[in-house]
Amino acid sequence: MFYHSKELQFKARVSRPDPRFARLLLEQFGGGNGELKAAMQYFVQAFACRKPYPDKYDMLMDIATEELGHLEIVGATIQMLLTGVNGELKDAAERSSVFGEGISRDDVLDEAFSVNPQFGVLTGGGPALTDSNGVPWQGYYVNAVGDATVDLRSNIAAESRAKIVYEYLMKFTDDKDVLATLNFLMAREIAHFQQFEAALETIQPNFPPGVLQGDPRYCNIYSNHSCGEDARGPWNEGESTGLGEQWQYVEDPRAYAAETDGLTNVRPQGTDRTEASVRAADRKLGKRRSEEIRSATPQKDMQWCEYGSRPSAKKPRRQPVEQE
Repeated sequence: MFYHSKELQFKARVSRPDPRFARLLLEQFGGGNGELKAAMQYFVQAFACRKPYPDKYDMLMDIATEELGHLEIVGATIQMLLTGVNGELKDAAERSSVFGEGISRDDVLDEAFSVNPQFGVLTGGGPALTDSNGVPWQGYYVNAVGDATVDLRSNIAAESRAKIVYEYLMKFTDDKDVLATLNFLMAREIAHFQQFEAALETIQPNFPPGVLQGDPRYCNIYSNHSCGEDARGPWNEGESTGLGEQWQYVEDPRAYAAETDGLTNVRPQGTDRTEASVRAADRKLGKRRSEEIRSATPQKDMQWCEYGSRPSAKKPRRQPVEQE
């Protein structure tokens, strides 16, 4: 059950119309890294967490709902940036100094339509669920596979991409009011990144993602598939970050494939894991994850929630303390 508050989470403001930046900002309204994508991704992911990870369900629904609020902020900003284009405002625009001295209504309309014809012929001067190039929003932007250790990593990546888009957008406007909104939205991406990262750490073990642990013959091989000077670093020498195994550097992948009959005659090296220990770990973790879901999910007479009693009021939250 959703409720809509008419007040925005952040006080979105615009100093002056700017159809060009309105088009760019559509990227965060209906683009592949935008606010609607985030809201729908976290909303869809939450369903699989409802029983085995009710705390993650709560977090995902909270953040998904906040992202819908951010979508409204972006949409409101786009609408303000297109002031004078909407039919209700055309007459008022001629009598208003909002465009600045020497800038006519026709100038603004011509600029808006030349920047994005859809502002005139489809949206009436409002935002559309498209990216900055007019490509419609699509459901395949959403990543949800039903495994929390995978989905949370997808969310960390999503917040990273959204953050960098806001960072790029800030370079294309000098409107201090718009910059304040972008700064807020970018900071919230950082907050959500940390929240998803912290949630992932509460699921142990969480590496490798999913349940199956991976064949010990292949998880620590670095295959050099490029010519010229070879770059070395912690990704191909020393201890691997996730499994703590020693990287095995293969200088000539073609020769190595021939020597090992297409890598079928490879023995695990640089690791204590064996095929037998991996199979045992697979069974143990698979049983554990399965039990988490089965024990939390009734098999008959199912209903999503209980009605008739209201939850106790939440305690007031402490406000963040400002650092002196």
